[in-house]
Order: sequence, then structure tokens, then C-alpha cells
Amino acid sequence: MTDELNDKDFKNISHMVYELCGINLHAGKKKLVSARLSKRLRKGGFKSFDEYLRFVKTKEGADEMILMIDSLSTNLTSFFREEKHFHKLEEILPELLGTQRRPELRLWSAGCSTGEEPYSLAMMLSEAIKHGVDLKILATDISTGVLQTAVAGVYSEDRLKGVPGSLLRKYFQLGQGRWEGYYRAKENLKDIIEFKRFNLMDKPVFNNTFDVIFCRNVMIYFDKKTQEGLINRFYDCLKQGGYLFIGHSESLTGLVHRFKYEEPTVYHK
Repeated sequence: MTDELNDKDFKNISHMVYELCGINLHAGKKKLVSARLSKRLRKGGFKSFDEYLRFVKTKEGADEMILMIDSLSTNLTSFFREEKHFHKLEEILPELLGTQRRPELRLWSAGCSTGEEPYSLAMMLSEAIKHGVDLKILATDISTGVLQTAVAGVYSEDRLKGVPGSLLRKYFQLGQGRWEGYYRAKENLKDIIEFKRFNLMDKPVFNNTFDVIFCRNVMIYFDKKTQEGLINRFYDCLKQGGYLFIGHSESLTGLVHRFKYEEPTVYHK
């Protein structure tokens, strides 16, 4: 196998990834792409990036295409990351629940990575709302690899440093034997969340479904055109009065959209 990723192959990879999932791999990402995909080439016995690219475009290469996207996706996350969003969500709960006779709350964690965000939401909301509220969280990501971790719900002690001790004891089970130093999410937490593979470039089938969408630190990988398309799809997925939360380094400034500005990184339908 050649380790050399030439400009032509990099351009073809960048174009393919952009068309598939909207991720904008600019020239500064060439070394990263080369390093991550070289592992896939070695594992599959491919002699060159060109051969690998031709394979992933075939019907037989469909599974490898998913693994290629997995390799190029960045999945940095943590429990209760950007904590102010959780405080804001608790603040607007009465407004979201209103005077519903059979109160329900529906959230979407879009780009959920290894699951820390939806599990954090499930814990926070379970503590904040009264019994009798039908609470469900849809958690999606394009990467099958991170979703496997999320579904398992098993995390090392280091990964759980942001979780208060009272919540850790209530919602996680400490591992024994070879699992010492690890915690597993209890079923009462897992039951709230549905994990699902979903490409944010696809048209969602759940219009007017959600009260809240969390899509944080995902749009930074997209260009302006892709961001606008995504934001407007999110708008259609929210119930009237619903909220969108985005990452601390993100903004809708300069994008054409229908949301009302609530406060930095929080928008209202």
C-alpha cells in the first residue's frame, strides 16, 4: 500500500464526504484524512487510496463507506458539557409542558456521539420533572461506531467526572471484576432514549415532533449552505414554541432562517 494521499484523491474523498454527510474537509484536513483512512486501507488490503475509493463506491463497498465516514467523523463529547444549556432547559420546562392533560416531552440529541449528551439530558429531566410526564429522547449519529458505545452505556470512571455523585449512584451501576472502574447506565435511564443511525443531510420524517433539539458543535464542520439547510430542517421538526440549542462556538448569524433569537446559542420557534 502507498501511504501517499495525493491532491486528486484528497479532492475526491472531500467531495464524496461532503455529498454524503455535509462535512467540509478543507485542505488543512489532508494529513488527518490520510492518517485515518490509511488504517482502513491496511485493514482491507487496498494498495492505494484510488483503489479504496473505487471500492467504496460499489454496492459491495456500502458497509466500508459507513466505516470510512466513521473514521473521518470527530466525536468529542462529555457528560453535562456546556452546563448552562441544562440550566436553561430546566428553566423553560414549565413553558414546554404547559397545561397538557397528558404531558409529554420529546427531545432530539442530533449528533449524539458516544451518548454522553442524551444520558445527561435523561438524568437532568428525570430529576426535574414530575412523575406522569411521558419523556422520550431520540439520539442520532452518523457513526455506527460511537452508537455502539452509546447503546452499551458503559463508561470509565474518568469519563463520568462531570456527573454528580448522587446521580451516578442513582442512574449507573458500578462494574465488578474485570469491569472494575467502569459504570453502566441502568435500564431506567436507557429506557428513555432511542439510539438510531441518522445522516443529518437526509430529510427527517418526523415533522413537528420535538419540543427541544440539541445539535451542539456539529455545524462547525459544515459550510454555510449546508448549515442553512440543516437549520431549516430542524425548524420543521420542532413543535411550535420549541427550542434549538447549538454549541458555544456556533451561531446562526449570517444564515437565512426562521428562528427567533432567545439568547446566545439558544433559538426559539
